[in-house]
Amino acid sequence: MNDTFLAGTDTILDRLGRAMARRLTKQVSGYEPYTPSDFGSLCRTLVPGDVLLIEGSERVATAIKYLTQSTWSHAALYVGDVLPKPEEGGERPRLIEVNLGEGCVARPLSKYASYNTRICRAVGLNADERAKVVDYMRHHLGLRYDMHHIFDLLRYFFPTPPVPVRWRRRMIAFGSGDPTRAICSSLIAQAFQSIRYPILPEVEVRTGSAYARREIYHIRHHSLFTPRDFDLSPYFAVVKPHLQGGFDHRLLRWSDDAPSGEEATG
Repeated sequence: MNDTFLAGTDTILDRLGRAMARRLTKQVSGYEPYTPSDFGSLCRTLVPGDVLLIEGSERVATAIKYLTQSTWSHAALYVGDVLPKPEEGGERPRLIEVNLGEGCVARPLSKYASYNTRICRAVGLNADERAKVVDYMRHHLGLRYDMHHIFDLLRYFFPTPPVPVRWRRRMIAFGSGDPTRAICSSLIAQAFQSIRYPILPEVEVRTGSAYARREIYHIRHHSLFTPRDFDLSPYFAVVKPHLQGGFDHRLLRWSDDAPSGEEATG
């Protein structure tokens, strides 16, 4: 099988993949966030290098949530003001993400203004390390999406026997192995691995004596990372915008506190 045939086959697969991506990324009707969105607080809280987890409302989010047993089906990196405003005007893109069928793109934060989101912040990074993580993502803008990922995801839209939990992490590693392609969480994982920051490393404990103990951290392959791993990681703090500006429960007004005939505002 010659290279010309392989190139033609890849083009056909890419075209078919893009067509399927358009179907899989259609919004599911009736989606509502389970908590009220506070977009202003989200904007004030994010700092460059933060990972923003999103509860997707597309059809494909169903498969991601099933495989990862998580609320979070998508991840994006907040990059601050490093990207220019669009020449035609409009909002500056402050997120870099890898989208199904699109690849690595920059998008405005308002895209997720009405979604359930979670901020995961790597603890202990200095300004230079944050900049390196941001630059890693910025330099990969235009990276293609791994189309093989789409065909594997399709399996989970058909009746199938339940997949044991212990197999699901391996099954999410759909990537073709092509280093010029990626999926959403794998590229962000690579960005943090580029500065040798742990997410969920495999730990090997070696004991040299009764008084000596050493832990050896092994870097997982980036294709094994899912959006929820940033939430589960002991090295990423969950930052809640509602609490960052101060919270006093005494200021809340409850329905049973309101005078008769008056609606509570809390």
